[in-house]
Amino acid sequence: MRNVVILGSGRSGTSMVAGTLSQAGYFMGENFWPTRDANPKGFFEDVEINEINEDILEPLIPKRLHIPAIKIRRLRLHIPERAFFRNRPLKWHRWLACVPVKAEIPSSSQIIERIQKITQKEPYCLKDPRFSYTLPVWKPYLKDTAFICVFRDPASTVLSILKECSSVDHLSHEITGIRLSWQQALEMWTLMYEHILEKHCRQGEWLFIHYEQAVSPEGLNRLETFTGASVDRSFPNPNIRRSFSDKPVPKKTMKIYQKLCELANYEIDLK
Repeated sequence: MRNVVILGSGRSGTSMVAGTLSQAGYFMGENFWPTRDANPKGFFEDVEINEINEDILEPLIPKRLHIPAIKIRRLRLHIPERAFFRNRPLKWHRWLACVPVKAEIPSSSQIIERIQKITQKEPYCLKDPRFSYTLPVWKPYLKDTAFICVFRDPASTVLSILKECSSVDHLSHEITGIRLSWQQALEMWTLMYEHILEKHCRQGEWLFIHYEQAVSPEGLNRLETFTGASVDRSFPNPNIRRSFSDKPVPKKTMKIYQKLCELANYEIDLK
């Protein structure tokens, strides 16, 4: 049974895939976030793992600037572009962050020590959408680890993210520090998978799996073969999915989605 890291945008099916492996004997964490309506079977995300990734991302997310709107245009000439990220999530909400592909992902001796403490607990199955950005910091300390990238069509994923943010109190603007729009959520989706395709998947063994595959017997067979773990075939429940959108997305985003589908051997209708 191989160690596993599960990554991909939030609301794409990563929790469902993690759930199918939750009874296989993996260490997945010691303090899971509680269930809620969006994920009634659980998120399978550990608080400490999330916090490590939050701390890695913190230097990349500039603090909100409390300046009059009329000065923004003038200040853009003098302040680095990254200071004007359109969404600046506060701690615990950086799974909604937009991190440029060219950004250097920082680390520290304290973070490395915490990562090593987690990765000593083998076999492990670690799941967090933030890995889509932070994986380079973790990779040197991952042993015999297989990587599972879960994805879903971008329009439906974005709709699900927006529904989640509008229906859960702790994801409100007052708590997160952002007002997430369709365009911003789509940018986040695009950037996360850009990081995976352009930076992460060139090394290591990867399984790309579409949400629809993850609820199928064939997809579960692939997951079991890839990980060497026993998969709980009763766990996936496609009826939990409530969001669907056929809203058009930009060409760049669609190209990334097509590439993911190609890697997953999943056929899509391009008509």
